[in-house]
Amino acid sequence: MAQIQPRHEQHQQLSRQVAKTTTAVTVGGSLMVLSGLTLAATVIGLVVATPLLVIFSPVLVPATITIFMILGGLLAAGGFGATATFVFYWMYRYTTGKHPIGADKIDYARDRLAHAAHDIKEKAEQLGHQAQQQIKGT
Repeated sequence: MAQIQPRHEQHQQLSRQVAKTTTAVTVGGSLMVLSGLTLAATVIGLVVATPLLVIFSPVLVPATITIFMILGGLLAAGGFGATATFVFYWMYRYTTGKHPIGADKIDYARDRLAHAAHDIKEKAEQLGHQAQQQIKGT
């Protein structure tokens, strides 16, 4: 069975809904007006700025390209400098035996390369002996 709410509670719920709706309409309308004003200001700004950009583009375009190249070079140099500093720091720690991060992988790769070089040396010696025997046999 549905419970009957007192008239006072129904009036409070209705007033809350009205307040929510009024607030939503007010905020939504204000945001719509602000977005319209922003669009109008953007269009007016483009209309005013376009002739100036066209007139000054022979100066502005190369200046912009130059600024971006200078900034890119400075950022790249800073990044390379930071990387080199870290690499030198890592190498110092590695050579002093402090075992920096990744040192075990370097040691593993060095051991594998040494083992592969040893295998290649043995194979070359075997092939050299076989070639000498073939030369003597003919």
